[in-house]
Amino acid sequence: MIIAIIVLLVVIIVFLMIYNMSVYKKIDTFTNLNQKVVNLNILQDFMDTISKEETPDEKIRQINEILIEKYDIKYSTIVVYDGSEYIIKASNVDNKHWNTLKNLHQEEIFKDSIETATPKYITVEKEGERLPYQKMEFGRAKSAMFFPLYIDNIYIGYWIIESGMPHDFDNIDNTILEVVKNNIVSVLKTIEKQEVIENIVRDDEFTGLKSEEYLYGEGKRRIDQYDTSTICMIKIVNIVDINENYGRHTGNKIIEKVSDIIKQNIAPEYIFVRYMGPKFVIVFTGIDIEGINNFIEDIKDKIETMQIEQAPEDVYEDEEPERVSPKTNIALTTYYKGTAIEKTAKKLEEYVDTADEEENQINYI
Repeated sequence: MIIAIIVLLVVIIVFLMIYNMSVYKKIDTFTNLNQKVVNLNILQDFMDTISKEETPDEKIRQINEILIEKYDIKYSTIVVYDGSEYIIKASNVDNKHWNTLKNLHQEEIFKDSIETATPKYITVEKEGERLPYQKMEFGRAKSAMFFPLYIDNIYIGYWIIESGMPHDFDNIDNTILEVVKNNIVSVLKTIEKQEVIENIVRDDEFTGLKSEEYLYGEGKRRIDQYDTSTICMIKIVNIVDINENYGRHTGNKIIEKVSDIIKQNIAPEYIFVRYMGPKFVIVFTGIDIEGINNFIEDIKDKIETMQIEQAPEDVYEDEEPERVSPKTNIALTTYYKGTAIEKTAKKLEEYVDTADEEENQINYI
């Protein structure tokens, strides 16, 4: 009888152990699944931020705020090397500490981490100690994790998270942080392309207008404040003839005068750029095509009735300067918020460049 009871108890204990292991596995599976869902949601937040019509710097600041909020991080700082110096792109640390944070690459404790592309975890052991990179401050950060950032095997900076508690990152899941780091790199890579476009915007020497690249950065942010806008491309179709028969200085003068006429007649909220060569683009923000018919006809008439005197540099000493008038071919189309403005502009350019050389009209496409 006693033996039977003992056997029964052993069976019950074994059953309970198996049951507990099963429950533990289910909880572990649920926890992992829940963490994956959280990570996917955060990744979606990242993607939503990237797609916003914001400046690159504002996007990375918002990414950092997402990291701080979603992962409950005390301090988070993203530092990027721009080719000449290290710049803090985002941080929730008081800026009096920024000089220290943007020079962590010089700290001996992090050099090996940068060279080997591996994270570095440091922490204090007791009160009164401070982290190796801290110069004057006490009490702010007691533990930190340093992540070097690489794009296509090229070192571009680092991400550092800090806590006010010693050993706060002892049990943190490094796999999750590695995913987060990779997402930061992806964001920086995407933003880098936007920064390149915005940094190559220039002012045209003849007209003082922004170049075409302006449309794809700051210009697009302004345009996308409206659901639809009208994009108009104006091409001076007889510029080659003017350059050949009246001189290139006269051709430049024509481009300058056409620009002046348009600038004098459009509202300041509209965007006007020199697209390329003898082509200009006007974006009538928030206006449909029907709303600008009369204006386009009027501006075309103003341009083509100009009598512009030949530039002195193109006139021989024994000749009188001649007068010349520009002729234009104009194409308009509707732009929809969030779509690729460069493709819309390219569609207009293809039309005016492939049209008959004698075409001199307003086209709606």
